[in-house]
Amino acid sequence: MSWGTELWDQYDTVAVHTQKGIDFCERFTNFLKERSHIEFEYAKNLKRLVKNYQPKKKDEEEYGQFSWAKAFWDLLKELHDLAGQHEVIAENTQGNVIKDLNNLVQDYKQDRKKELQEGAKIQEHLKASLAQLEKREKQYEKAFREAEKATDAYRRADADINLSRAEVEKHRNNMMLKSQQSDDCKNEYASQLQQTNQHQNEHYHNHMPQVFQRLQNIDENRIDKIKSYIKQSADIERNIIPIINTCIDGMVKASDSINAMEDSISVVNKYKSGYPIPSDIAFDDLSNSQIQDGRNGNTLTTPKNLNVEKGSVKATISGGKSKKRSGLLGLFSSSKTNVTRSDDPKEDFSDLPPSQRKKQLLKKIDSIKKEITRETAEREGMLKMKDVYVQNPALGDPNSLDKKIEENGEKLDSCRKELSKFQNYLSDAEGKKSTTNLAVSDDSLSRSTSDGSVNRDPNIIPPPPSIQQPNNDVYTPNSPNSPKKKSSIPDDDELHSPDEFEDPEEVLEQYPVIGTCRALYSFTAENEGSVTMEENEEMSVLEQDQGDGWTRVRKKDEAEGFVPTSYIQIHFFDQDEV
Repeated sequence: MSWGTELWDQYDTVAVHTQKGIDFCERFTNFLKERSHIEFEYAKNLKRLVKNYQPKKKDEEEYGQFSWAKAFWDLLKELHDLAGQHEVIAENTQGNVIKDLNNLVQDYKQDRKKELQEGAKIQEHLKASLAQLEKREKQYEKAFREAEKATDAYRRADADINLSRAEVEKHRNNMMLKSQQSDDCKNEYASQLQQTNQHQNEHYHNHMPQVFQRLQNIDENRIDKIKSYIKQSADIERNIIPIINTCIDGMVKASDSINAMEDSISVVNKYKSGYPIPSDIAFDDLSNSQIQDGRNGNTLTTPKNLNVEKGSVKATISGGKSKKRSGLLGLFSSSKTNVTRSDDPKEDFSDLPPSQRKKQLLKKIDSIKKEITRETAEREGMLKMKDVYVQNPALGDPNSLDKKIEENGEKLDSCRKELSKFQNYLSDAEGKKSTTNLAVSDDSLSRSTSDGSVNRDPNIIPPPPSIQQPNNDVYTPNSPNSPKKKSSIPDDDELHSPDEFEDPEEVLEQYPVIGTCRALYSFTAENEGSVTMEENEEMSVLEQDQGDGWTRVRKKDEAEGFVPTSYIQIHFFDQDEV
């Protein structure tokens, strides 16, 4: 249905209707702007809420091991991501819909104005034609009346016998002139009428219908655009619904991860002191403090603290029994606990309960090992840089790194002493006799750069570490002549049976795999206890570098031994748990 045929006489109404369409577009634009503002504000408030409830470092240390705290922090992360999706809604609405809608309004205004100007021009042309027709009609009417009047005057003059022939002829000529003028006006009027009818026909059947049709097309295009923009704004929100659902699923997953039983166990592990439960208080009978021996008359004194109950005796016997030494007197022991340093009043944490003390010592040892690893990596980097300077002096002075390498060596010496000290503290806390000594001399590393030269030949490396047995015999891993069992007792203050010491081969077999490694260079074993490896060979790590530059590995053919730490790239499993 066309506006040009159906609304041919509603030009002004169509103009008003198209203006209302523009007003609606602007109103819809304002609606989208306010909607985007609300989405931005909502996302901003959500992020502020998440920030206000983000755990502080103190909270992480206090509640970090409990599942309910982890679940709440995961919920905060998902809520932050959800807030980001509302920002996406606002940004896409502003960047796509509102921008295109503003362009549409501007184009629509210009096209409407152009068509209305064209319509006004066509209407003015018709009005001018009608005005000319009206003018011609009035001229014809005037000329026709004057011609009739001249004709009447001539007839009266011709009938009057008193008038001369000349006067009658004069009236006759005037009549003919007026009749001629009337005929001319009549012809002009007829011609103008024909032209006006033609203009009017073209106006209502050609020109104006085209204007109406273009206005109709513009209005229909506006409606289609509004339809697409409403759908586009809905699609923007629909597209982020799966992501929002994922965030909600993450919240549900966080709630499912809460485990009351595990949290109860965590409470025990966190606050357990390790002290035994006090036994029953013994009755102190003063009258039986002295018992007469009837056979020899001697007086026997019963100690007040003697507890002869079955449970107490059993507990005393079991408590006095020494624990087995594990891991060849702790030489191969390592801690996988990944915690931060803790500052306590006493260095050995002896003021804490036994369980808490061991936990803090493990934290301290792990922190020192990380420090050693960091310093070792820094030392390797400086040594490699010095090699480059030695090979190409134009890049730098090799001697400029000597002081830094020496300082690094002093730091490593200090860290290794600290490691040895805290490992002794840990052995003491676990009731073991401290036998490990991983510290090196004060000048062991710093002296390596005192002469300004560094030996980086891959074939010149320190021998693999040896293992000190309880009887001071040297045991080298994988050595065919290594002793199988300890038969003598090293400690003077404790009594142990020979069976309490573990077989070294059993210890090595039971030693867990703590990571994997890849050989960066080829290495040929020249000392007992080391193993040969090829470049890019994959192996399992059994023991970390204890500061002597060697790491214990197991090859795929089950061969075990030590390789240079600087020759391999290591990945520890506990790094995946962080």
